[in-house]
Amino acid sequence: MESRKKVSALLGEFKNFALKGNVIDLAIAVVIGAAFGKIIDSLVKNIIMPLISLIMPGEQGYMAWKWVVNGKEIPYGLFIGDIVNFLVIALALYIFIVKFLGMIMKSKQEEPPPPPTKDQELLMEIRDLLKK
Repeated sequence: MESRKKVSALLGEFKNFALKGNVIDLAIAVVIGAAFGKIIDSLVKNIIMPLISLIMPGEQGYMAWKWVVNGKEIPYGLFIGDIVNFLVIALALYIFIVKFLGMIMKSKQEEPPPPPTKDQELLMEIRDLLKK
């Protein structure tokens, strides 16, 4: 009977934890972040790196850029593609978080407080009179 209560309490605590807004928001952010990562990956692999391969020599583009050392291939073109992918994601996150969300946060912080209501004004007058 005691173990049933412990299991029931544990399940209740887990339910409270799992259904809190923060956990659900985090799950949504992870899913959207994964989709965003796929979009950026496609942008880099299908647009940016082929444009770079127009400038750089090579028949098959950056994917064919390899060094051959003792019969082993080292695909440095793929590595460069991953670096560009990371830099584009980092730039997009910087613009979104620092510039866009930072702008929203500043506008919220710069709002002056609302003027006091009549009740608040009366309470402030009473407080000031009591201080005297």
